[in-house]
Amino acid sequence: MLTGLHISNIALIDSQELVFGPGFTVLTGETGAGKSILLDSLDAVTGGGQPQRLLRDGCVRGSIEASFGWTKPLRQWCQAQELDLDDEEELLLSRELRLLDGRFSSRSRLNGVSLNRAALAELRPLLLDLTGQGQTQQLARAGQQRRWLDRFGGSELSAVLQPVRQCQQLWTQAAAALEQARAQQEAVLQDRANQEEQLQALEAAQLDNPQERLLLEQEQDRLCHGVRLQQGCQEVQGRLIEGAEGAPSVLEHLGACDQELSAMAALDPALQPIRQSWIDAQSALEDLGRDLDRYAAALEADPEHLAALQERIAALKALERRFGADLEALIERRDQLRDTLQAGGAAAALVALEQEEVLCRQQRDTACQKLTDQRRKAAERLEHDLMQALRPMALPHVRFAVELVPAQPSEHGAENVQFLFSANPGQPLAPLREVASGGEMSRFLLALKTCLSEADGEITLLFDEIDTGVSGKVSAAMAALLQRLAQHRQVFCVTHQPVVAAAADQHLLVRKQVEQGNTRSLIEPLSTLQERQRELAELAGGDSGEAREFAASLLQRQAA
Repeated sequence: MLTGLHISNIALIDSQELVFGPGFTVLTGETGAGKSILLDSLDAVTGGGQPQRLLRDGCVRGSIEASFGWTKPLRQWCQAQELDLDDEEELLLSRELRLLDGRFSSRSRLNGVSLNRAALAELRPLLLDLTGQGQTQQLARAGQQRRWLDRFGGSELSAVLQPVRQCQQLWTQAAAALEQARAQQEAVLQDRANQEEQLQALEAAQLDNPQERLLLEQEQDRLCHGVRLQQGCQEVQGRLIEGAEGAPSVLEHLGACDQELSAMAALDPALQPIRQSWIDAQSALEDLGRDLDRYAAALEADPEHLAALQERIAALKALERRFGADLEALIERRDQLRDTLQAGGAAAALVALEQEEVLCRQQRDTACQKLTDQRRKAAERLEHDLMQALRPMALPHVRFAVELVPAQPSEHGAENVQFLFSANPGQPLAPLREVASGGEMSRFLLALKTCLSEADGEITLLFDEIDTGVSGKVSAAMAALLQRLAQHRQVFCVTHQPVVAAAADQHLLVRKQVEQGNTRSLIEPLSTLQERQRELAELAGGDSGEAREFAASLLQRQAA
């Protein structure tokens, strides 16, 4: 329930604070006084309307602050948003308007916590529902009549609507995966000959080691330098073992030195460790000679092996140039081609995706059928309840039907919803938006919102001149419906009809005041019987004796 409203620098109001109670509240006043400012402010603070048009001329800042009593859905929503407001006595929703350097901006807060547009859009249906003069245009919006029917269906319909959304999402993913796989398979088939040729070339190359070319080139270099390496080995061995040009070899020198050290050690045993080290050095050089001999033997020329190495290196280089990649990437490419061209692999994967798509589609269709069945039940109840509400409003022969038109399954189900209407005998049912007059549309919307209120929970209902264009008899029936609705909902209505205004529990008068060339609007509660009677007389045609008597009779009738 809306408990209070504070607005500052909004339209013609510089500052106004209002307190509201339960029941039926009307706003009246002369044309242009600003009766719709209150509803426009509530619309804006809950994320609707065009707030930039509400900022008072000449002002750069404005604000709207609305307070609401707690309800169970509001607390559940706050918990889902992880807002810790359990200790707050009421819910305080505000919107600040600002004009800076010609640019308009606004910011919304809930009990001081910033709210984005998405969160505000979720919160609004839990607070209020506005039916304005231009809402007949909603009937032409795609899905609007479906959304009204689903709202009327309540929690039972919501319970089967959620699985439809989930199943539709899963089917969409499965269908997209299948389509992608089919496109890939087609591309594979078109490119298969080229891929087979590539795989054949890579398989023929027998690639196993990414470092093969590097190792082969090192071996090639060793073979190509074999002669020079053999000459070097002979030179070292000659000096070490054989000597050169009649000169003793290194080992011969070492042998002579060993003989001398042996003789010296015989004279002085202290030299024995030195002689032993000399013997070890001589032995190490002998081992070196043998190692060189073995290495030189391995360097024997092998032209055939060298030619084979060079041929393999050339083949590997040609393969790298052809594919524009090194051996490591070529090995990876070969493995990928093996998997891609493996017989039956792609076909098996495609079959699995086709089966998944069929399963998801069947699950979606089953969920859609449950939703359709639930919508049919809701449609039957809505048809009955709406006609019960419409007939007393000078529509004794009204007929109304909800048509479920099969459509391509989507997250909203497998049908479109269309309201059919006929106000006169002998006239066939036709789309509501095409055949209903302005007065009939006003009565329909009031009856619809009355029916929806039973499923919407404890929200505030706002009606902006819903009774425009109807006769006195019809307005009396609308007043009775609003009054009955206000017994279990908080209802606000902007009206020009004295019959409707007389039915209210609270009456707010909106009037203009001009001071020093400035115009402002004031909203004043009419608390006495005389104040209400005077305003009802104004609505009835002026402050004449007949109008005053009519106003008094309306109030007496309500008091009876």
